[in-house]
Amino acid sequence: MQTIRTKLRFTAFFMAILMTLASVWASPAVASVVGTGELLSEQRVEVDRASLLNMLEQQDVKDKLAEMGVSQADVEKRIQNLTPAELSAFEQQLAEAPVGQNSVVGIIVLFLLVFVITDILCATNIYPFINCIR
Repeated sequence: MQTIRTKLRFTAFFMAILMTLASVWASPAVASVVGTGELLSEQRVEVDRASLLNMLEQQDVKDKLAEMGVSQADVEKRIQNLTPAELSAFEQQLAEAPVGQNSVVGIIVLFLLVFVITDILCATNIYPFINCIR
């Protein structure tokens, strides 16, 4: 009985050391400071996405999308999949447009332009007449 306890104690000690070494080796802990700029840019991306999604809730935008044969769910999915750079460029184009041109048609044309670009880059396949560049 004493030999079994000794062997179990030795095995438990060996396993504890092995698990400790494996956990230290497998996941090195790296602590870094998150800058204010990074934090603000992440929050800005979420605000931009929310503003675009709120824009889709307008009735005239819904009507124009339905008229063009694009479902609102596809547009919402596309907005969620935009990279921060694409989202920033899109928001910048909206901000630079004169007040009179910042209409529903302009917004929808910008959405369709983003769809065409993502189709060309093979990220999506919304329009069957557009061939991807691969």
